[in-house]
This record gives sequence, C-alpha cells and structure tokens, in this order.
Amino acid sequence: MTPRKHWSLGAKLALVATPFLLLALFSIAMTLWVSWQLEGGAAAVNEAGRMRMQAYRMALSVGTDSRDRLPRQVEEFNGALEQLRNGNPDRPLFVPWDDTVRTRFGSVESDWRGFQQRWTSANPPDTTSLNQDTAGFVTHIDALVQAIETHMSRWTALLHLAQLATMALAVIGASVLVYTGYLFVLEPVGVLKQAIRRMQDGDFSARVERVSTDEFGMLAEGFNGMAGHVQSMYRHLEARVAEKTSELQEKRERLEALYSVTSLVGSATTLQGLTQGFVQRVREVAKADAAALRWSDETNERYLMLASEGLPQSMLEAEHCVRAGDCHCGTSGTSTAVRVIPIREANPARLPHCRRAGFETIVSVPIRLHERLMGEVDLFFHAQCDVTASERSLLEALTAHLAAAMENIRLLSLEKEAAVSQERSFIARELHDSIAQSLAFLKIQVQLMQDALDQHNPQQAQSVLQEIDAGVRESYADVRELLVHFRTRTSAEDIEPALQTTLRKFEQQTGIPAALHMQGNALPLAPDLQIQVLHILQEALSNVRKHAGATQVWLEVRQQPRWRFEVRDNGTGFDMQHGQDETHVGLRIMAERAQRVGAALEVLARPGHGTSVILTLSQTVSGASGSMPVDRAAEASTALRAEPTHA
Repeated sequence: MTPRKHWSLGAKLALVATPFLLLALFSIAMTLWVSWQLEGGAAAVNEAGRMRMQAYRMALSVGTDSRDRLPRQVEEFNGALEQLRNGNPDRPLFVPWDDTVRTRFGSVESDWRGFQQRWTSANPPDTTSLNQDTAGFVTHIDALVQAIETHMSRWTALLHLAQLATMALAVIGASVLVYTGYLFVLEPVGVLKQAIRRMQDGDFSARVERVSTDEFGMLAEGFNGMAGHVQSMYRHLEARVAEKTSELQEKRERLEALYSVTSLVGSATTLQGLTQGFVQRVREVAKADAAALRWSDETNERYLMLASEGLPQSMLEAEHCVRAGDCHCGTSGTSTAVRVIPIREANPARLPHCRRAGFETIVSVPIRLHERLMGEVDLFFHAQCDVTASERSLLEALTAHLAAAMENIRLLSLEKEAAVSQERSFIARELHDSIAQSLAFLKIQVQLMQDALDQHNPQQAQSVLQEIDAGVRESYADVRELLVHFRTRTSAEDIEPALQTTLRKFEQQTGIPAALHMQGNALPLAPDLQIQVLHILQEALSNVRKHAGATQVWLEVRQQPRWRFEVRDNGTGFDMQHGQDETHVGLRIMAERAQRVGAALEVLARPGHGTSVILTLSQTVSGASGSMPVDRAAEASTALRAEPTHA
C-alpha cells in the first residue's frame, strides 16, 4: 500500500502562492522591460527630432554662406544617425525597430547621403532648390519620428495592459491567499479554540476531527491524544477521589468510634456503665443487629454475659452463663483473631438460640490483655456478612480499650480495698498507741482495786480509784482529740490557716496561749504533705498538753531555704536519757510520720527549760510545691484518708 503523502502547511501555502508570485514577477519584469523600451524610444524620438533641427541648421549655413560650420554639423548629424542605428544603453536610447521604422530610417539615410553630396561639398549648386530639398529631407525625418511614436504607442498600450494585469493579479492573489489562509489556518485554529473552550468548561470528551495532513492535522491529533489522556486521568482521578473519600470517611468513622469509646472509658466509674455503654457503641459502629459482651473466668471454661443490646429475652436467660464449646460463642480461647461464624453452616448440635432468633452470622471478637483471654464481644447479624481488614483492626482496637478500662476498674477496686485495709490498720494502730494503752492501764488499776477490796484496804482503794478516774479522763480526752482531728482540712494554697486553726483548738482545749510566727516565703506544700505535717505538729501539741505543764507554747515556721517547723514550750522538760518512758509513744508516732514523708524530726529537752520538737522537710519534698517521691506521696494520700491523729 502506497503511503499517503503528507503536505505541510508551508508546502500548501507555497504551492498556492508560487504561481501568483511567478506571475507577479513576470508582470513586474514585463512592466520594467516595456518601461525601459519606452524610455529608450522616447530618447530615440528626441534624437530624431533633433536631427530635424540639425538639417535646418545645415541648410541655414549653406544659404548664408557659412560653410565653416558645416563639418561640425555634418559630424553631429552622422553621430545622431549612428546612435539611432546602434542605440545607446547608457542614456538609454533604443529605436523600436519594425519594418516601417526600418524603411523610413533607410529613407532618411538615403536622403542624408544625397543632401550631404549636394549641399555640403566644396562647390554646391544653386541654392534655389535648397529649401525644397531641405523640406523633403525633414519630411522623411518626420515620417521616421512618426513611425517611432506609433511603435511606442503600442508599447505604451502594452505597459498599461501589464499594469492592469499586475493589479488584477494582486487582487486575485490576495483573495486566494486570504481564502487559503482561512481554509488552512484560521478555520483549524477556530476548531482547536472551540475544543479548548469545551475542555475548559469541563467537557473532556471534546475532540477535533482531523481533515488535513499538515501541522494542524498533527496538532489536532496531538490535541485528541492529550484530551483522551486528560479524560482518562480525570476518570481515574474521580475514582481515586471517591476511593480516598471513602477511606477518609472510614477513618473518620473509626476515629469517632475510638473517641466515643475513649470518652466512655474516661467517664465510666462502674462496671455496669462501662460494659453496657461499650456494647451500645460497638453495635452502632459495626451496624450489627445485636451485640453481647461475655467475660471469661480464669480457666476460660465459663463465659458470663456482662451486657447485651438487641438480644431477645429468652436468649439472654438461656445464655446468661455458658460453658466453652456449648455455643458458637465462647470458643475463642484458641483463636487470637476475629472470627466470622455462619450460623446455618455451623454445628447444629450446639445451642440453637441464635438460629431461633433469626441470626445468620456471628462476628466474635476476643478480648485480650497481656496475651491473656479476658472474654469476647459477639456481634449478631440477620444477614450473611463478612468483616474487612480495617473493620477487624477497628474492632480489635475497641476491645483493647475495653480490656484496659476493665483492668483499670479492677485495679481501682483493689486500690480502694487496700486503702480501706490501710485505713483500718492506721486506726487500729492509733487506738493501740493511745486509747488501748490507757484501757490496759485501767485494767491494771481495776485489778488493784479488786485486790484492795479483797484486803479491805480503803486507803489503797481510794488511791486506785483516783488513778482510774484520771485514766478515764485521759482516755476521754484522747477520744475527743481523735474525733476533732479526723475533721482536719488543709488549704491547697497555704498551710498557715490550718496552723492557726490547730493552735486555736489547742488553746480552747487547754487554756494555754499559743503563738504562731511565719518567716520567709516559699511555694505552698502539697495538700497531702500538709496533712502529715499537721498530724506531727498535733502530736507534739498533745504531748505538751499531757506532760509538759507549760504556760506558753510557740510554733515557729521558717520557709527558706527549706521548710522548718518548731513547737516550743516553757514546761518542765525532761531528761533526754531517762525521761522518755511516759512520752515515747507520741515521739515514736511522730518519728514514723516524719520518716514516711522523708523529713527529719529532732527533739530537744532539758529539765526545767521546756521542750522543742523540730520538723525539717527535705529539699526534694519542700521544693516544687512540695513534690514527694511517688511511693511516699501515695502513702501520704492513703494516710490522709485513713490515719487517725492526736493533738
């Protein structure tokens, strides 16, 4: 097959313009050539006309007997004939030769030879016929001029015709070029422009029909290819956008589900509220017809239904507690992944409650914590369905949040139990260290009273009775101190109001004036640390009340460079080596509490000069708002809730 010849746009325009260009060049050349001929013919007419004047001059020279001029005039006339015969390209001068011109030029030459022979010789004849002979000669010259002018008129007509042809050619050529320009250039450009506008308006199906093989045909082919590629990309982009939109929607729903469960985990305070709220949310997320949360025992042999949503009451009563393997649910102990269980294809020997309720598919999601199976979430569907990878990941993430939340509730419950146990321990120790010892002393005094009565010793019985009365009063005072100090509160901003309240209560109970002096400025102590400091100071004031016999008490507090508390009295004091038998209980309690908060306790006493109890907090404890080591802070917080105090 012969390949189709491709004409370029330039070739087409050149093919159309070349004939007009050649004709224009030919017309212009013809016009120039005719103009040249006319210019040469005009010079020949002038030269021939000058020959008439030269003939009259020679006749005048002959008639006036001025023959000395004749040689020059003859030479000029011969020169003129020579120029007419041969022409002169320098002027230019051309005789338009034809038969008439040649005949008449020959007549002029013949007449010139006779005229020259008769009238320019040394012995001219009688001048009577000179005028007639000159007139005949000039008549032949006029005939030559007339013949040249007649020929030139034909050239002039030809020049006019060439000019008219050039004008017509210019008009026709311009029209043809405009038409071909529109046909080959403007029309394809307009078609491309319309196609581009359609593309800009979103019509990616716009195409340009290729009707030529030139550059515009190639441009149309390229545009069609580009439009097809853009259309394909747009369709692909629409699919990608739809896909990405679907992914973003899925991720948004997943984040909403995670946020909802996280909010539930953060706000739930009871197991029932957590499990029921989780079942409701996971059912909405999975778009399930029903959902159930089952919790397993330590051996994964039994599954207890903690919460459910959408299940019939008969199914709830029948499957409140199931054994592993008795039902399609509760068998995920060996599986770590989400299971999709088709009810119709499952083993019919197991519990038939799901089939009776009209469920077709169960999705079982195991709940694991630290590689241990805690339970499972079962989603029930009335239709057959499957779970995608993203849905599996979401369900696993939700159950992981649930497992962590239930573990937190369990740990919180254990913490509360430990706090209660510790509180009871502290109460027991406080009672043992204060009231229990007083009761033991009273028991001994009762035994002594019994002995005195058996021995009929009234004086000893009276003395023992006074001791019993003093012991009862002491125990009553201790009980009142415990009840009062159980209600002690601190300020999160400053410990000074709590210290003033403590000193006012001491003054009301004992009648002993107490003064508070604060020195320096520092960051406030944490509330739990303030409680421990108050308990130590209350115990020091209690020892003053019981043993010091003081008339004045001072409490001095220095905050810089570290917190320092000093309780000082003007009582009897005691011997540091031998005088601690009665006060060792209170001192031991204060020392234990100081050690618990990482503080140093120092007791200074001398008989007759009063006693000073100095509590100094460590730099770590007193700095940064009274920050404490974690274990000590936790212990102090527990003591705040549980420990009884003495004043």
